[in-house]
Amino acid sequence: MRHFGIALLALLFGVGLEASAQSTAPASPAPATADWPYVGGDIGGQRFSPLDQIGKDNVRRLKVAWTYHTGDFSPGDATHSTTAFEAAPIEVDGTLYICSPNNRVIALDPATGQEKWKFVPTVNQDGVYEAVCRGVSHWRDQTAAAGAVCRDRIFVGTIDGRLIGLDAATGKPCADFGKEGTVDLKAGLGDVRPGEYYMTSPPLVVGDLAVTSAFVKDVQRVDAPGGAVRAYDTRTGELKWVFDPVPPEKTPVTADQVKQGAIVTRGTPNSWGIMSADPAQGVVFVSTGNPSPDHYAGAERGNMDFYGSSIVALDAATGAVKWHFQTVHHDLWDYDVGAQPIFYQHHGAGGDFPAVVGATKVGFLFLLNGADGKPIFPVEERPVPQSTVPGEHSSPTQPFPTKPAPILPEKLTRDSVWGVTFWDRAKCRAAFDALDYDGPFTPPTERGILEYPGLGGGINWGSVSIDPTRHRMIVNVQMAPFTIKLVPRAKVSGDGHAGSDLVGFGPQEGAPYAVARAPFLSPYGTPCVPPPWGKLVAIDLNTGDKIWEKTLGTLANNPKAPLVGDYFKWGTPNLGGSLQTGSGVVFIGATMDKFLRAIDSDTGEELWRYEMPFAAQSQPISYRLKADGKQYLVVAAGGHGALGEEPGDALVAFTLGD
Repeated sequence: MRHFGIALLALLFGVGLEASAQSTAPASPAPATADWPYVGGDIGGQRFSPLDQIGKDNVRRLKVAWTYHTGDFSPGDATHSTTAFEAAPIEVDGTLYICSPNNRVIALDPATGQEKWKFVPTVNQDGVYEAVCRGVSHWRDQTAAAGAVCRDRIFVGTIDGRLIGLDAATGKPCADFGKEGTVDLKAGLGDVRPGEYYMTSPPLVVGDLAVTSAFVKDVQRVDAPGGAVRAYDTRTGELKWVFDPVPPEKTPVTADQVKQGAIVTRGTPNSWGIMSADPAQGVVFVSTGNPSPDHYAGAERGNMDFYGSSIVALDAATGAVKWHFQTVHHDLWDYDVGAQPIFYQHHGAGGDFPAVVGATKVGFLFLLNGADGKPIFPVEERPVPQSTVPGEHSSPTQPFPTKPAPILPEKLTRDSVWGVTFWDRAKCRAAFDALDYDGPFTPPTERGILEYPGLGGGINWGSVSIDPTRHRMIVNVQMAPFTIKLVPRAKVSGDGHAGSDLVGFGPQEGAPYAVARAPFLSPYGTPCVPPPWGKLVAIDLNTGDKIWEKTLGTLANNPKAPLVGDYFKWGTPNLGGSLQTGSGVVFIGATMDKFLRAIDSDTGEELWRYEMPFAAQSQPISYRLKADGKQYLVVAAGGHGALGEEPGDALVAFTLGD
């Protein structure tokens, strides 16, 4: 399930007081023009633009070309949820499309930022943890005549559980899709509480199908709505197939049964991140979370873990499982795979073959053969600590990749517990002594455990980027430790809560334990673990070796630490993704310091940075509209309300200055 409690990372900065390089020339010249038709650039999600007009020698000449404000943002109040502007726009045939946190869909002129149309749906925010929309999807009806109404469609999922199809030319709902342009995604789910189930990521359009997944609210109840992945006809909205992620001994619910009134199996793993595909082989790649409840399984889960915290390959036409690879066995930590699986061509000794990157919150990177899901480099099953909680049965081993090496922090010891001063370090040591901790797979206990890296990652929904010409992967990771404490049901009050000292409480109804989660912080509000708390890492995909590693982010622009600025290279928690370009320049926002950065992909050195109006917890994109035109770099900057950042609504485009 999607991480809950990442909001508490806002406390990380309450008070504030680098490997060898490698270069490979691009395999072919950059194209004169290039669109950006998917949120990840291509249907495989590589986050790569072949354009090279913006290069290492001129990137410092980047200037703002235009800025657009969506008008949709909120810090949260009694009637409105917080917002996070995490969207990556798409650019198709001379129009830029983007969604705002409350699912406004906006079409812009990509050269000027001028609005072409805006669709403003009425969405129900009841129970919504955080309003977010990570992007929209485009589909073209190849059988329709040019200029026909709804020949080109934009699909968006909403925070109240709907899939809407719009005419890409006008923004008006397509009347022949679902009911007047809308499909109710809660149909077939059974009992759904307000804000318990909704889309945060765009549907994956493959062929004539829109494939949907959704966020299911964490730590609520054993019988949470099912996490089934479903495919709908892009013309009519008819349900075509269902992947009901039940173990082999159970019979999955089918699309025909749902149409006849059946509900998909409850409590199954969901998929809240962005999906990808191999269109040539007709395969959809899905990353899954853990089944419910999140931090206690016991007999309540049964064998629902079978597809939990996995990369699953589905037949795009039928939804049938081709293979799956599990990244965490019997997940008790909310180590769900939120990162988009990245499809690419792996360059091996025997030639190129299709492959998938599975990036995890633990900081593991699994490179998998796209045909069968088998690891390209060895993966070892290593013994891990075992649960002592009555009724629980933790997995005796967990999979550890050998290459790329895990991007894990060193195992914390009492001596390595960190503080800004001797005083707060002593407080952190006392807190550490009161917890159970034996590495990243320490099972939750009533005493409380340290989870490091935390339940936000590691690597979150921003995933990784891949340069297919240099065979290079760029990974941004965060180290934001949390504590997890199981609360016996007898200690839960009648209103479903425990004592006020338990921050981030989750009832886990139907299980013998509720849960309390909180960031592991000093009295000053800084993490009790040594920095850096954010890193950027480059990896050679051919060998699995690390090329370089750099700290990502500073305490600059932090109003609670005005004198720290860039002086301490401590990094920051980061949410968002990177963009690689044909010139070997990497662009990334993601950090809490509001900077958009340009990085040399060969060395990791910072080439340029620009202070955005708000933090850019999103992913940059790039396009070029005509052969003699300029290359554009565009990024959404709207902060992240749940991280405690100033919310905003800016979409900013850059081009090279004269």
